[in-house]
Amino acid sequence: MREDVQDYYGKTLQSSSDLQTNACTTADAPPAYLKPILAKVHDEVMAKYYGCGLIAPTALEGVKVLDLGSGSGRDCYVISALVGEQGSVTGVDMTDEQLAVANRHVEYHREQFGYATANTRFVKGYLEELDQLDLEPNSFDVIISNCVINLCSDKAAVLRHARSLLKPGGEMYFSDVYADRRIPEALAKDSVLYGECLSGALYWNDFINIAKQAGFHDPRLVEDSPLSISNPAIEAAVGNIRFYSATYRLFNIDTLEPACEDYGQAVRYNGSIEQSPHAFILDNHHVIETGRLFPVCGNTYDMLQQSRFAQHFSFFGDRQQHLGIFADCGTPIPFDTAATTEATATSGGCC
Repeated sequence: MREDVQDYYGKTLQSSSDLQTNACTTADAPPAYLKPILAKVHDEVMAKYYGCGLIAPTALEGVKVLDLGSGSGRDCYVISALVGEQGSVTGVDMTDEQLAVANRHVEYHREQFGYATANTRFVKGYLEELDQLDLEPNSFDVIISNCVINLCSDKAAVLRHARSLLKPGGEMYFSDVYADRRIPEALAKDSVLYGECLSGALYWNDFINIAKQAGFHDPRLVEDSPLSISNPAIEAAVGNIRFYSATYRLFNIDTLEPACEDYGQAVRYNGSIEQSPHAFILDNHHVIETGRLFPVCGNTYDMLQQSRFAQHFSFFGDRQQHLGIFADCGTPIPFDTAATTEATATSGGCC
């Protein structure tokens, strides 16, 4: 299947208009602050873009970023503007034709962003074999990926190697296609469905377990949306399987626990991230308004305190007392609590 994917993205597809479904395209408009950057990206790079999201996490100034499955380099060049001249972006892709497009425009984007030296580079390689590439372990602050991991034959290996490349407190922030059930073997062998990002999609619960086994102990869903296929023949082939585009963030933090535990901790967002002055969105359950004291579980506290976000928050509380499962986080006590006194409700982010 690897060779089929290389041929599909290197030879069959000449532009995004050649795709047979909507699974590998982005319907949502980008945030306003990204539009001026996208306007500077070379037309050829944009024409060769195939992705199910625009992967641009906040607070990237000066950080070192790795893009898995960088293709023509669109996301790399957008991120290169966000990290600034003191940061860097490395793209990894296996398709010669896509890498040729990306490499052809390194100097163009250096000039567009006004840098003395280019802050992007591209490496050929397979995502399942990141450990064999010229990539230093524990050296990246952020790893991104845009609708590519579903195309990999060994997704567990990709996540394991990705974690080994992240610094302590580093983050993997990526979008991909997921299914509401496991894909039947017959569909998984269909090269067109695979290339269209459908038959290689993970069942969402399998992804959660694979991520945890790779050492990302508390995967956080940032946003998701159902995918429309818009191709009657392919819709008939997949039957009742439903597909979703979803963005997750995974932190390389060893202290994260299997469940959301309550230690009476809280955070206050200072509003100092340029792209998020009014509220910080950690995930789809944590929208932290600027200036508001926000109760959090121990895992959320550690994600913020041990990552690049720490400078933007004030932190309250420690681990000296444990109060059980964090309120309303979907992990109920297994015992009959009818005869007990109802605990006082706590406001804050659900984990």
